[in-house]
Amino acid sequence: MSLDQNLFTLVFTPNKDHPNVTDLVDPSGTVHYHKRRVAGAEYKIEVFDPLSESLLITANAPSASTKVKILELYNPTSIVELRHTGTLSFKWSFKWEEHEFEWKREQCFLIRKPDPPVLVAVTKEPTRQVRTAQVQLLDYNLHRFDIDDRKGLEIVMLTALMTFHDAKDNDLASVSSPVSPQSEQPPAGTLSRVLSGSMVPLVPPTSLNALSSGSGENGSDGPPPPPPPKPAKKTGLDRIREMQALKGEEYNEITVEEEGSVVDYAQYCHSLLTDDAMLFISVKSSAAEFVPKVLQIVEETKRIRYKEGLDEETELHQYVLYDTEKKKGPRRINLNDDAEEKARYAPPSSLIVHLSKIDMPELKPKTTLATNSSSAKKRESVVDKRKSKGW
Repeated sequence: MSLDQNLFTLVFTPNKDHPNVTDLVDPSGTVHYHKRRVAGAEYKIEVFDPLSESLLITANAPSASTKVKILELYNPTSIVELRHTGTLSFKWSFKWEEHEFEWKREQCFLIRKPDPPVLVAVTKEPTRQVRTAQVQLLDYNLHRFDIDDRKGLEIVMLTALMTFHDAKDNDLASVSSPVSPQSEQPPAGTLSRVLSGSMVPLVPPTSLNALSSGSGENGSDGPPPPPPPKPAKKTGLDRIREMQALKGEEYNEITVEEEGSVVDYAQYCHSLLTDDAMLFISVKSSAAEFVPKVLQIVEETKRIRYKEGLDEETELHQYVLYDTEKKKGPRRINLNDDAEEKARYAPPSSLIVHLSKIDMPELKPKTTLATNSSSAKKRESVVDKRKSKGW
């Protein structure tokens, strides 16, 4: 999502010297927060103030992908529960003082039922090529409400956003490598010791055991331990999400391949359309043989929406484009008037179906009915003039 360059912006920048540390920097280069990923069996991050090096907040969960995370602020101590409240869409909720907030993709809203929500933060998420993210807190909207601890709310919103980044990195790491790499993490301590690099790396426990149980003068160790088991391959809807994330395309574009069933693809399309920020999706075939599968997925998606009664609230507009890919090589013109060849049906080699919540006139098929009727009217007017002049 595009950001307003006139507003205060923070950029999530990985620390060059410490891969487990992320700096939140403004465009002038001033660091406002330090975020550190703590090594351990459970997921934990710590956010520090760069000037005082004091611990501001921690986030804890069994893993980075857990649906519930506990945020604990310090000085004064306060507990905030960050919970995934979306069924098939991305939506995380938390409460601060008397207000309820929701993160939806790249936007954070203050919920005012039955009034419409108010946008209080917006972020530009990273792509596969650019590993940075930018966030803006809309103070002019926050000042409209009675919030005593605005600084605490800022820290909570930023920390929640950083947990989303870690969950995304964890999913991509599990896809690219079956064995999670063991990153060298410094032990818990003050931030100054972590960033100064004065700490001596700890020897892994396996190495200590190998040295103590070694035999011979050189202390040669025994056979290496077996590698950890590979994680189970994702299936169903999770596999479709994984495949689309690896393609690096626009979030609303779904490329249909051989892998994956029609029902799983339709569930994924339905989950995208349930997001309030998603106006339309594009389902396209990766090859000519998957054109019929695209049509089946579109029909199944509409059937799911009909069963849940969503068509009564928002009617879907369908736009079909076929043979949009230009063929490579020189264009060949056939001058032979072969009627049988022209009448023979040839299925499209590519297909794109747009399912939209809004009307998109630019995608409607262009007809020649209007031009033909106007030409006929012109001819009739010419004939009438000739008759009136006695021609």
